[in-house]
Amino acid sequence: MYELDEKKYLPLLFIIPILVVVFLFNLYWKRKKQQEFGDLEMIKKLSPESSGFKTGLKFIVLTLAFACLVIGLVNPKIGTKSETIKREGIDIVFAVDVSKSMLCEDVAPSRLEKSKQIVSQIINQLVGDRIGIVAYAGSAFPVLPITTDYGVAKMFLQSMNPNMVSSQGTSLDDAIKLSSTYFDDDKKTSKLLILISDGEDHSEGASDAAEEANKLGLKIITIGLGTPKGGPIPLKENGRVLSFKRDQNNEVVVTKLNEESLKVIAKNTKGGYINGNNTKEVLEYIKKALDNIEKNEFEAQQFTDYNSQFQWFLGMAFFLLFIDVFFLERKTEWLKKLNLFNEKE
Repeated sequence: MYELDEKKYLPLLFIIPILVVVFLFNLYWKRKKQQEFGDLEMIKKLSPESSGFKTGLKFIVLTLAFACLVIGLVNPKIGTKSETIKREGIDIVFAVDVSKSMLCEDVAPSRLEKSKQIVSQIINQLVGDRIGIVAYAGSAFPVLPITTDYGVAKMFLQSMNPNMVSSQGTSLDDAIKLSSTYFDDDKKTSKLLILISDGEDHSEGASDAAEEANKLGLKIITIGLGTPKGGPIPLKENGRVLSFKRDQNNEVVVTKLNEESLKVIAKNTKGGYINGNNTKEVLEYIKKALDNIEKNEFEAQQFTDYNSQFQWFLGMAFFLLFIDVFFLERKTEWLKKLNLFNEKE
């Protein structure tokens, strides 16, 4: 098993194909100019020490040295052994509303961006818990299965947007039903669903879905985003507001926070509800809730004792640069005697 310590340096490898193109173009240009100057065979006789092979060899050596330097900066690491690590935690699924009403900016910067900030900061507080992510609007969509890789979870989280789900609206029951499938029924692991929405449910049965989830031992904490006064839904292009969403009567749609539907869901699973407009209060509330949930022990395979390998690549790079010093762009006497390229007539 291996990992790359500094992936940010990998794009530097794209310089290599550019260098190859420039080198080949330079060879073509030189040859063309030589043809314009005179007969190629005559030019070879006038410069008998010139070696195209040595020029190409120098380029290859320097390119390999550059590649080794980049890989050395990336610092590949190899896991030398695998261990079964025992962790204590719970299984948590984040169900994030990505309907267009979440684009409303009555909560800065917007309801959806505020949701991402809250989930990301909750993840930062977790230790040993497994997490999954569900996106929902008119229907629910699995974003990330249960995992302990918090970095990947936050990466997927940031990519969430209303275009992920084809059908618009807010179907809280679909979100609860899909989230319930994330948990393993065979294990007596504590299960928690953190559902974030403005509460504008355009479906029926959210309360019933919550009751079914409660039978499975699933506790739901709901976080409401938005204001009772509400606001319009901006339609943007390149970050600029062009207009606002309108209904069939050409009236600007105003979306408001509906806390009641979210409170009912939380109550039916013996969970809790909190208004999400104050991030600090939300984090404190979630922390207290997690402290009161029984942690379960589970096993996970993990590669340990990762050893850095950068020194091998840096050593190779410096070795190639060292031997390049001794490569002159003229023919070597002993190579000339071998006549490897049938240059003697």
